[in-house]
Amino acid sequence: MLKIAWTEIFAHSLPEGHRFPMAKYDLLPEQLLYEGTITKSNLFAPEPLPEQYVLDTHDATYWQRLSNLQLSPSEIRKTGFPLSEELIQREVVIMNGTLQATLFALEFGIGMNIAGGTHHAFTDRGEGFCLLNDIAIAANYLLKYKGFKKILVVDLDVHQGNGTAQIFQHEPRVFTFSMHCGHNYPFHKEQSDLDVPLEEGTDDKTYLQLLQHHLPRLLDEEQPEFVFFQSGVDVLATDKLGKLGMSIAGCKERDRTVLELCHRHNLPVTVSMGGGYSKQIAHIIEAHANTFRLAQHIFF
Repeated sequence: MLKIAWTEIFAHSLPEGHRFPMAKYDLLPEQLLYEGTITKSNLFAPEPLPEQYVLDTHDATYWQRLSNLQLSPSEIRKTGFPLSEELIQREVVIMNGTLQATLFALEFGIGMNIAGGTHHAFTDRGEGFCLLNDIAIAANYLLKYKGFKKILVVDLDVHQGNGTAQIFQHEPRVFTFSMHCGHNYPFHKEQSDLDVPLEEGTDDKTYLQLLQHHLPRLLDEEQPEFVFFQSGVDVLATDKLGKLGMSIAGCKERDRTVLELCHRHNLPVTVSMGGGYSKQIAHIIEAHANTFRLAQHIFF
């Protein structure tokens, strides 16, 4: 059964003025339920992540300062959100959503989070609407508690997964692969194990050719036991922050490529939603919904 992390805390805890396009966290499950792609039995509401799993990835001093609302004004500005207890609560719930989705992926082949993909969070700081790194937390859980020897992070958000790259820069058991717009945030890039910077305006054909060149080769060479897929839809031409030129159909083919390869290789995969900032919320919802539709079709 496809299991998807979702709870109303994702949208309702955000400060006024930061809720668009964050409304997608409510609208997406409503759309998937309405069209019959999922039923309520597919959704689960995660509890906050236990602190020990935060500390397996993040610096203890940073976590203490963050959780006690003691970040400096400069640090808060870099996160993009006003700091509050509700925001921290939201973040630790999202973290556990991805971790629990990972455990469901071990059981069913795939698990998903209607949130997450917080790839700009570093070991010791937050950036770009990311306070903690859900992909890194779940990957470290598999390494420490489940004995995994090789994990592949496939980050296809339009922005480089700089936090994830930094966290795993000295960890050979995690291979970080990021395809992103080269001239976009973050302006200082970290070094992933494989970075594929894209030109502004990159279209469907070029994007998909590059993905189909790199990803099958990585699966063969790295032989991962698990995949984390950051499926941001800010690659769309309509995205306000993206700078690429992809269509909704092209984004869907991107997701199909990743999910079909994982299924064909019998690789469990956890999918985190990532970014999406198109002016029309309908474009965001349709592109994200395609990821969930494909997961249901391919794996079940």
